[in-house]
Amino acid sequence: MAKWGEGDPRWIVEERADATNVNNWHWTERDATNWSSDKLKSLLQGLTVESEEGNCEVTEVSKLEGEASINNRKGKLIFFYEWNLKATWTGKSKSGVKYKGTIEVPNLSDENDMEDLDISVSLNKDEPDTPLMNLMKTKGVDKVREALGSYVGFLKSEFTQGMILPTANGCRSNVSVFLVVPQILPHNTHFVLVEQISSSKSTVAPINTGVKIPTCKFSMKETFLTCPADLYRVFLNQEMVQAFTHAPATVDGERGGKFRLLEGNVFGEFTELVPDEKIVMKWRYNNWPCEHYATITMTFLDRSSETELKVEYQGVPDSEEERTKDGWKRYYFEAIKQTFGYGARLF
Repeated sequence: MAKWGEGDPRWIVEERADATNVNNWHWTERDATNWSSDKLKSLLQGLTVESEEGNCEVTEVSKLEGEASINNRKGKLIFFYEWNLKATWTGKSKSGVKYKGTIEVPNLSDENDMEDLDISVSLNKDEPDTPLMNLMKTKGVDKVREALGSYVGFLKSEFTQGMILPTANGCRSNVSVFLVVPQILPHNTHFVLVEQISSSKSTVAPINTGVKIPTCKFSMKETFLTCPADLYRVFLNQEMVQAFTHAPATVDGERGGKFRLLEGNVFGEFTELVPDEKIVMKWRYNNWPCEHYATITMTFLDRSSETELKVEYQGVPDSEEERTKDGWKRYYFEAIKQTFGYGARLF
């Protein structure tokens, strides 16, 4: 390539003194391993299936080995991911007998189509035969495959924000997404780039590809017919959370403890706890931009025979304000009142 001031002007590229990788146009790599690990766990843990024989749930991802990354080469996104995972499932028959087994996926990678994944289900040693095995091998495998497909979708959409930045006119340059696929030829295995997705040209409307997220803050109030101590405990006790959400949940009710509920759709961490008075937490829906959390502060005010709960929300994405408000009203406030009999007038 000709240097500045030399050769055919059609092939000249000006050298930049600051060596800036303009709009991430040249080779850019982003490690997606930690993000992928968290995303896979959130999508798998809490998956449930049921039939007339009983119900089963994925309770733990016990093994998750592998890596993931995204590379941008002149506007082309290339995805690499390879995972070997093992999960624990528990089942309960209609008669109340409990069972335990494992799910193994040894070949989740960009080289395999989702329908070609090997997903094996087994019972632990010494466990008696049960019809729940057939439930897990059919509906259970389908749900696991669906969750892993969601992971790939999130990797290609949510995690890629900012990998290719807007050009000066506010539009993306033509963008293609490529996967690395093995091609078997005599004596050798060659890896070729296969185009998967191609965006339209610069005639499309500008797309916001920056990493900054417009957020908002708001507050909500609700009154419950109980004392602050009892209401405070509802949010930190795993059994009580499972009761009012009507679904499996994981809640570590200590400062720094993590929580995951509503089939992994909501998760976060408790950052400050003042017994019977205040709870502060990092909170998010699982489809929010990667690593973005809202800060939610709950204050419990004693109003004689009632407790006024004041909830302040900061950092909620603008587009998620109404969904967050509706979600808290339905899955927290109303559900807690109906489950524990703390009903009171609404503000």
